[in-house]
Amino acid sequence: MKTSEATLPGTLPLQRLTRETFAPFGDVIELDGARHFPINSGTTERYHDLARVDVTDDGGRPLINLFRAQPHALPVDIRMMERHPLGSQAFIPLTPCRYLIVVAPAGELDASQLRGFWTDAWQGVNYAKGVWHHPLLALDRVSDFLVVDRGGEQHNCDEQDLPQPLRLALPETFPERVGSAEIVA
Repeated sequence: MKTSEATLPGTLPLQRLTRETFAPFGDVIELDGARHFPINSGTTERYHDLARVDVTDDGGRPLINLFRAQPHALPVDIRMMERHPLGSQAFIPLTPCRYLIVVAPAGELDASQLRGFWTDAWQGVNYAKGVWHHPLLALDRVSDFLVVDRGGEQHNCDEQDLPQPLRLALPETFPERVGSAEIVA
């Protein structure tokens, strides 16, 4: 569904993911515009401090995981959201892939405050502690993500159904290619 077709209730328009538009929900993890400097006698470029990892409250510790996301066919309808009240959660694609992001501010879930984004080939995201988000919405093919989140004994995942399903409305400019990888929409 393209944005021009998505004017009925029950749709959520998507916009391109940028640092500015995503700032209320966390960090965009990308090389473009990031602080960087050479290390190891100039053989490596370090892109430094790309996200605020926040996982240590109540004895939490950082976990590094790999998630393998199954592809979703378009159109995509969402029915639920989740949040991690004790820690942030970062998703970094290991190969170029298209994926969609749906978020809402921390606090009580308000479906009217949902925002939707599409990513470019290499953008990752770090959801701030307590921010509502939909589980991974990879498109086109199985996609692997490096995930940094919180480990600990306390409960750290709340799920909530939406009052009604929402169809994600793709913009006219939604890319059919990611980098050099052919994408079939």
